[in-house]
Amino acid sequence: MGKVGILMGSDSDLPVMKKAADMLEKFGVEYEMTIISAHRMPDIFVEYATKAEERGIEVIIAGAGGAAHLPGMCAALFDLPVIGIPIHTKSLGGVDSLYSIVQMPSGIPVATVAIDGAANAAILAAKILSVADPELRKTLKAYKMEMKEGVQAKAEKLGRLGHDAYIEQMK
Repeated sequence: MGKVGILMGSDSDLPVMKKAADMLEKFGVEYEMTIISAHRMPDIFVEYATKAEERGIEVIIAGAGGAAHLPGMCAALFDLPVIGIPIHTKSLGGVDSLYSIVQMPSGIPVATVAIDGAANAAILAAKILSVADPELRKTLKAYKMEMKEGVQAKAEKLGRLGHDAYIEQMK
């Protein structure tokens, strides 16, 4: 099975990026996680991105806020899939990050998830890896069934209790 690289530009992104790591652990996908800045340490960043495939990385998940260059720079240097996570920012709510990541020039694609959408980034990375891994595909199908059963259980509970009692239990 392939390995996923999880990158973030700052430790302030860790609470969001941890959700990607947690999801990959749930699926049994190996990953490495690091803090790396394309702006503050470009030499180290270039080394990471150009050598990632040699270390077994098959997908990179890169979270970034503000100017959000990390995912795009990864895509420019790394030949395999890159998934960008726009990180919520105080000044513009993460919309700046979203626009920066999603508006890549032709030929340098970055798959982009929602602002702070690290769990979906990990699921997408697992789906990419599952193309060549039937066991991982089974794990993803089981996760999908688990989600369906969870929603069905909530619907049944709502039907039994009524909306007021259900809301009261949610508190």
